[in-house]
Amino acid sequence: MPQHVSDIMTGHPTTVGAQTSVTAVARIMRDQDLGAVLVTDGDRLRGLVTDRDLVVRSLAEGGDPEENTVSGACSDDLVTVGPDDDLDLAITLMREHAVRRIPVVDHGRPVGIVSLADLAMERDPDSALGDISVARPND
Repeated sequence: MPQHVSDIMTGHPTTVGAQTSVTAVARIMRDQDLGAVLVTDGDRLRGLVTDRDLVVRSLAEGGDPEENTVSGACSDDLVTVGPDDDLDLAITLMREHAVRRIPVVDHGRPVGIVSLADLAMERDPDSALGDISVARPND
């Protein structure tokens, strides 16, 4: 029986507005132990920003992280899936687009994220990737 994206996605994703400062987003990621947040315009998905995006697309470019907004750091050419889509579609899209996370949207509104870690835990929890995915980062 095929599984659906909703079966393994992380629901209720953390979202920020496009004009949120890079510093504020970094603090949200730190405080909530997140590697990515979704960027919205109202209730519509606009982009996805990862901790790496903040470093490479914002901090490394210079400027004041209190003034720079997440809109300049986020990926806005997104691949998305719906909650009722087959899980194999998410896997195929991750491979084709070389991404580790895919936002889950329902009628343009973000409802979750499915990540490579979610897939590893679902498909092979005893794998090295599965073990790493559940491990807490060292502070």
